[in-house]
Amino acid sequence: MHMPGSRLLLILFVLLLQGCSALLFYPDRYLPITPEKAKLEYHDISLTAVDGTRLHAWWLPAKPGVEVKGTVLHLHGNGGNVATHLGGSWWLPAQGYQVLLLDYRGYGRSEGSPSLPAIYQDIEAAFAWLDQAPEVQGKPVVLLGQSIGGALAVHYLAEHPARREQLRALVLDGVPASYREVAQYSLSNALVTWPLQVPLSFLIPDSDSAIRAIGGLKGLPMLIYHSIDDPVVPLSNGVRLYQAAPPPRVFQPVRGGHVQTFADPTWRQVMLLYLEDPKGFVGLRRLAEVPNTESPQ
Repeated sequence: MHMPGSRLLLILFVLLLQGCSALLFYPDRYLPITPEKAKLEYHDISLTAVDGTRLHAWWLPAKPGVEVKGTVLHLHGNGGNVATHLGGSWWLPAQGYQVLLLDYRGYGRSEGSPSLPAIYQDIEAAFAWLDQAPEVQGKPVVLLGQSIGGALAVHYLAEHPARREQLRALVLDGVPASYREVAQYSLSNALVTWPLQVPLSFLIPDSDSAIRAIGGLKGLPMLIYHSIDDPVVPLSNGVRLYQAAPPPRVFQPVRGGHVQTFADPTWRQVMLLYLEDPKGFVGLRRLAEVPNTESPQ
Protein backbone atom coordinates (compact mmCIF):
# COMPACT_ATOMS: atom_id res chain seq x y z
CA MET A 1 0.00 0.00 0.00
CA HIS A 2 1.37 3.42 -0.94
CA MET A 3 1.90 5.77 1.98
CA PRO A 4 2.87 9.48 1.76
CA GLY A 5 6.44 10.11 2.81
CA SER A 6 5.56 12.42 5.71
CA ARG A 7 3.18 9.86 7.19
CA LEU A 8 5.73 7.05 6.83
CA LEU A 9 8.33 9.19 8.56
CA LEU A 10 5.93 10.00 11.43
CA ILE A 11 5.17 6.31 11.94
CA LEU A 12 8.88 5.53 11.96
CA PHE A 13 9.50 8.17 14.65
CA VAL A 14 6.70 6.74 16.79
CA LEU A 15 8.08 3.23 16.49
CA LEU A 16 11.57 4.38 17.35
CA LEU A 17 10.39 6.19 20.45
CA GLN A 18 8.24 3.30 21.64
CA GLY A 19 11.04 0.79 22.04
CA CYS A 20 14.57 0.71 20.71
CA SER A 21 15.69 -2.90 20.92
CA ALA A 22 12.31 -4.13 19.68
CA LEU A 23 13.11 -2.44 16.35
CA LEU A 24 15.74 -5.10 15.72
CA PHE A 25 13.14 -7.85 15.51
CA TYR A 26 10.37 -8.52 12.97
CA PRO A 27 8.67 -11.74 14.10
CA ASP A 28 5.92 -13.59 12.26
CA ARG A 29 3.50 -15.89 14.07
CA TYR A 30 2.39 -17.80 10.97
CA LEU A 31 4.28 -20.97 10.03
CA PRO A 32 3.61 -21.55 6.32
CA ILE A 33 5.39 -24.92 6.19
CA THR A 34 6.88 -27.61 8.39
CA PRO A 35 10.03 -29.67 7.73
CA GLU A 36 7.73 -32.36 6.37
CA LYS A 37 7.50 -30.23 3.22
CA ALA A 38 11.22 -30.88 2.72
CA LYS A 39 10.67 -34.61 3.44
CA LEU A 40 12.39 -34.27 6.80
CA GLU A 41 11.59 -36.06 10.02
CA TYR A 42 11.06 -33.53 12.80
CA HIS A 43 9.69 -33.06 16.29
CA ASP A 44 8.09 -30.01 17.88
CA ILE A 45 10.10 -29.11 20.96
CA SER A 46 8.93 -27.04 23.92
CA LEU A 47 11.48 -25.09 25.97
CA THR A 48 11.11 -22.71 28.90
CA ALA A 49 13.27 -19.64 29.46
CA VAL A 50 14.28 -18.77 33.01
CA ASP A 51 11.64 -16.02 33.15
CA GLY A 52 8.95 -18.62 32.36
CA THR A 53 8.47 -17.75 28.68
CA ARG A 54 7.48 -20.85 26.70
CA LEU A 55 9.45 -21.30 23.51
CA HIS A 56 9.03 -23.47 20.43
CA ALA A 57 11.71 -25.17 18.37
CA TRP A 58 12.06 -27.84 15.72
CA TRP A 59 14.30 -30.83 16.26
CA LEU A 60 15.58 -32.37 13.03
CA PRO A 61 17.22 -35.75 13.75
CA ALA A 62 19.94 -37.07 11.49
CA LYS A 63 18.65 -38.99 8.49
CA PRO A 64 18.02 -42.66 9.29
CA GLY A 65 20.99 -44.82 8.41
CA VAL A 66 23.42 -41.88 8.52
CA GLU A 67 26.06 -41.76 11.24
CA VAL A 68 25.45 -38.90 13.68
CA LYS A 69 28.42 -36.53 13.47
CA GLY A 70 27.13 -33.83 15.81
CA THR A 71 24.43 -31.29 16.60
CA VAL A 72 23.86 -27.83 15.13
CA LEU A 73 22.04 -25.16 17.13
CA HIS A 74 20.57 -22.88 14.46
CA LEU A 75 19.80 -19.28 15.45
CA HIS A 76 17.93 -17.58 12.61
CA GLY A 77 17.57 -13.99 11.41
CA ASN A 78 15.33 -11.18 12.65
CA GLY A 79 12.34 -11.70 10.34
CA GLY A 80 9.84 -14.54 9.98
CA ASN A 81 10.30 -17.66 12.12
CA VAL A 82 11.66 -21.21 11.97
CA ALA A 83 9.61 -21.98 8.86
CA THR A 84 11.01 -19.11 6.80
CA HIS A 85 14.57 -19.91 7.90
CA LEU A 86 14.47 -23.66 7.38
CA GLY A 87 16.58 -23.14 4.24
CA GLY A 88 19.61 -22.53 6.43
CA SER A 89 19.70 -25.99 8.00
CA TRP A 90 17.34 -28.44 6.20
CA TRP A 91 20.33 -30.00 4.43
CA LEU A 92 22.26 -30.92 7.58
CA PRO A 93 20.37 -34.07 8.73
CA ALA A 94 21.29 -35.90 5.51
CA GLN A 95 24.93 -35.16 6.32
CA GLY A 96 24.76 -36.60 9.83
CA TYR A 97 24.11 -33.38 11.76
CA GLN A 98 20.99 -33.18 13.89
CA VAL A 99 19.55 -29.67 14.24
CA LEU A 100 17.78 -27.66 16.92
CA LEU A 101 16.12 -24.74 15.12
CA LEU A 102 14.91 -22.24 17.73
CA ASP A 103 12.20 -19.60 17.52
CA TYR A 104 12.95 -16.68 19.82
CA ARG A 105 10.23 -15.25 22.03
CA GLY A 106 7.48 -13.69 19.93
CA TYR A 107 8.36 -15.73 16.84
CA GLY A 108 6.12 -18.50 15.49
CA ARG A 109 4.65 -20.51 18.35
CA SER A 110 6.92 -19.03 21.02
CA GLU A 111 5.29 -16.85 23.67
CA GLY A 112 6.19 -13.27 24.54
CA SER A 113 7.75 -10.53 22.45
CA PRO A 114 11.41 -10.17 21.45
CA SER A 115 13.70 -7.60 23.05
CA LEU A 116 17.18 -7.23 24.44
CA PRO A 117 18.44 -8.52 26.79
CA ALA A 118 15.53 -10.94 27.39
CA ILE A 119 16.17 -12.82 24.15
CA TYR A 120 19.48 -14.16 25.50
CA GLN A 121 17.41 -16.26 27.91
CA ASP A 122 16.04 -18.04 24.84
CA ILE A 123 19.54 -19.02 23.72
CA GLU A 124 20.30 -20.27 27.22
CA ALA A 125 17.07 -22.32 27.15
CA ALA A 126 18.23 -23.95 23.90
CA PHE A 127 21.59 -24.86 25.43
CA ALA A 128 19.85 -26.21 28.52
CA TRP A 129 17.69 -28.45 26.32
CA LEU A 130 20.77 -29.73 24.51
CA ASP A 131 22.39 -30.45 27.89
CA GLN A 132 19.72 -33.00 28.74
CA ALA A 133 18.97 -34.48 25.29
CA PRO A 134 20.39 -38.05 25.23
CA GLU A 135 20.98 -38.00 21.48
CA VAL A 136 23.27 -34.96 21.80
CA GLN A 137 25.65 -36.32 24.43
CA GLY A 138 29.14 -37.35 23.39
CA LYS A 139 28.98 -35.61 20.01
CA PRO A 140 30.26 -32.17 18.95
CA VAL A 141 27.91 -29.17 19.14
CA VAL A 142 28.14 -26.37 16.58
CA LEU A 143 26.30 -23.05 16.60
CA LEU A 144 25.09 -21.65 13.26
CA GLY A 145 24.05 -18.01 13.53
CA GLN A 146 22.54 -16.29 10.52
CA SER A 147 22.12 -12.51 10.35
CA ILE A 148 20.97 -11.21 13.75
CA GLY A 149 21.09 -14.77 15.08
CA GLY A 150 24.86 -14.64 14.66
CA ALA A 151 25.10 -11.26 16.39
CA LEU A 152 23.03 -12.57 19.31
CA ALA A 153 25.25 -15.64 19.49
CA VAL A 154 28.48 -13.64 19.56
CA HIS A 155 27.31 -11.44 22.43
CA TYR A 156 25.83 -14.38 24.36
CA LEU A 157 28.95 -16.53 24.01
CA ALA A 158 31.22 -13.66 25.04
CA GLU A 159 29.19 -13.40 28.25
CA HIS A 160 29.00 -17.18 28.83
CA PRO A 161 32.47 -18.76 28.56
CA ALA A 162 31.21 -22.14 29.81
CA ARG A 163 28.80 -22.34 26.87
CA ARG A 164 31.56 -21.23 24.52
CA GLU A 165 33.70 -24.13 25.68
CA GLN A 166 30.91 -26.58 24.84
CA LEU A 167 31.09 -25.68 21.14
CA ARG A 168 33.28 -27.27 18.52
CA ALA A 169 32.82 -24.26 16.25
CA LEU A 170 30.79 -21.14 15.50
CA VAL A 171 29.54 -20.56 11.95
CA LEU A 172 28.36 -17.03 11.12
CA ASP A 173 26.46 -16.10 7.97
CA GLY A 174 25.62 -12.54 6.90
CA VAL A 175 26.03 -11.16 10.42
CA PRO A 176 25.81 -7.41 11.12
CA ALA A 177 28.91 -6.08 12.85
CA SER A 178 27.00 -3.08 14.23
CA TYR A 179 23.22 -2.86 14.64
CA ARG A 180 23.38 0.92 14.39
CA GLU A 181 25.50 1.01 11.25
CA VAL A 182 23.27 -1.46 9.43
CA ALA A 183 20.22 0.58 10.47
CA GLN A 184 21.86 3.72 9.05
CA TYR A 185 22.65 1.85 5.84
CA SER A 186 19.00 0.80 5.49
CA LEU A 187 17.76 4.32 6.21
CA SER A 188 20.15 5.76 3.63
CA ASN A 189 18.53 3.62 0.93
CA ALA A 190 15.06 5.16 1.38
CA LEU A 191 14.42 8.62 -0.01
CA VAL A 192 12.13 9.61 2.86
CA THR A 193 14.61 8.65 5.61
CA TRP A 194 17.89 9.53 3.87
CA PRO A 195 18.14 13.08 5.33
CA LEU A 196 17.69 11.74 8.88
CA GLN A 197 19.68 8.51 8.62
CA VAL A 198 22.21 9.51 11.27
CA PRO A 199 19.90 10.79 14.04
CA LEU A 200 17.40 7.98 13.49
CA SER A 201 20.09 5.31 13.54
CA PHE A 202 21.34 6.59 16.90
CA LEU A 203 18.06 5.48 18.43
CA ILE A 204 19.08 1.88 17.67
CA PRO A 205 20.93 0.24 20.60
CA ASP A 206 24.48 -0.73 19.70
CA SER A 207 26.10 -1.91 22.94
CA ASP A 208 25.27 -5.57 22.18
CA SER A 209 26.60 -5.47 18.62
CA ALA A 210 28.83 -8.33 17.52
CA ILE A 211 31.85 -6.14 16.77
CA ARG A 212 32.03 -5.22 20.47
CA ALA A 213 32.04 -8.83 21.67
CA ILE A 214 33.70 -11.02 19.04
CA GLY A 215 37.20 -10.31 20.34
CA GLY A 216 36.22 -12.13 23.52
CA LEU A 217 35.61 -15.47 21.80
CA LYS A 218 39.15 -16.69 22.33
CA GLY A 219 39.73 -20.33 21.50
CA LEU A 220 36.47 -20.79 19.59
CA PRO A 221 37.02 -21.65 15.92
CA MET A 222 34.89 -19.51 13.60
CA LEU A 223 33.83 -19.77 9.97
CA ILE A 224 32.48 -16.42 8.76
CA TYR A 225 30.43 -16.39 5.55
CA HIS A 226 29.36 -13.12 3.95
CA SER A 227 27.96 -12.43 0.51
CA ILE A 228 29.63 -9.94 -1.78
CA ASP A 229 26.13 -9.12 -3.06
CA ASP A 230 24.36 -8.79 0.32
CA PRO A 231 21.83 -5.91 -0.06
CA VAL A 232 20.87 -5.89 3.64
CA VAL A 233 24.13 -6.28 5.57
CA PRO A 234 27.05 -5.02 3.46
CA LEU A 235 30.14 -7.18 2.95
CA SER A 236 32.22 -4.81 5.08
CA ASN A 237 30.42 -6.20 8.16
CA GLY A 238 31.77 -9.69 7.61
CA VAL A 239 35.26 -8.37 6.89
CA ARG A 240 35.30 -6.31 10.10
CA LEU A 241 34.10 -9.25 12.18
CA TYR A 242 36.81 -11.45 10.70
CA GLN A 243 39.46 -8.85 11.43
CA ALA A 244 38.28 -8.45 15.04
CA ALA A 245 37.85 -12.17 15.73
CA PRO A 246 40.65 -14.06 17.50
CA PRO A 247 42.17 -17.02 15.66
CA PRO A 248 41.46 -19.63 14.54
CA ARG A 249 38.97 -18.09 12.12
CA VAL A 250 38.21 -18.35 8.41
CA PHE A 251 36.52 -15.78 6.20
CA GLN A 252 34.58 -17.14 3.22
CA PRO A 253 33.05 -14.63 0.78
CA VAL A 254 30.07 -15.99 -1.14
CA ARG A 255 27.58 -14.74 -3.72
CA GLY A 256 23.83 -14.17 -3.64
CA GLY A 257 21.25 -12.48 -1.43
CA HIS A 258 21.22 -11.99 2.32
CA VAL A 259 21.73 -15.32 4.16
CA GLN A 260 21.11 -17.32 0.99
CA THR A 261 24.48 -19.00 1.40
CA PHE A 262 23.25 -22.57 1.80
CA ALA A 263 21.06 -22.44 -1.28
CA ASP A 264 24.35 -23.17 -3.09
CA PRO A 265 25.68 -26.72 -2.53
CA THR A 266 29.22 -25.39 -2.84
CA TRP A 267 28.95 -23.51 0.46
CA ARG A 268 27.19 -26.38 2.14
CA GLN A 269 30.17 -28.54 1.23
CA VAL A 270 32.58 -25.91 2.55
CA MET A 271 30.84 -25.97 5.94
CA LEU A 272 31.03 -29.77 6.05
CA LEU A 273 34.74 -29.69 5.22
CA TYR A 274 35.28 -27.06 7.86
CA LEU A 275 33.50 -29.03 10.56
CA GLU A 276 35.81 -31.99 9.96
CA ASP A 277 38.72 -29.90 11.30
CA PRO A 278 37.68 -26.39 12.47
CA LYS A 279 41.11 -25.57 13.89
CA GLY A 280 43.04 -26.74 10.85
CA PHE A 281 40.79 -25.58 8.00
CA VAL A 282 42.26 -22.50 6.32
CA GLY A 283 39.69 -21.87 3.61
CA LEU A 284 39.68 -22.43 -0.11
CA ARG A 285 42.19 -21.08 -2.57
CA ARG A 286 39.77 -21.79 -5.41
CA LEU A 287 36.35 -23.33 -5.82
CA ALA A 288 37.83 -26.31 -7.64
CA GLU A 289 39.05 -27.55 -4.29
CA VAL A 290 35.47 -28.33 -3.26
CA PRO A 291 34.70 -31.90 -4.37
CA ASN A 292 31.47 -33.05 -5.96
CA THR A 293 29.70 -29.68 -5.97
CA GLU A 294 27.52 -30.76 -8.86
CA SER A 295 26.32 -33.95 -7.24
CA PRO A 296 22.53 -34.35 -6.88
CA GLN A 297 21.12 -33.01 -3.64
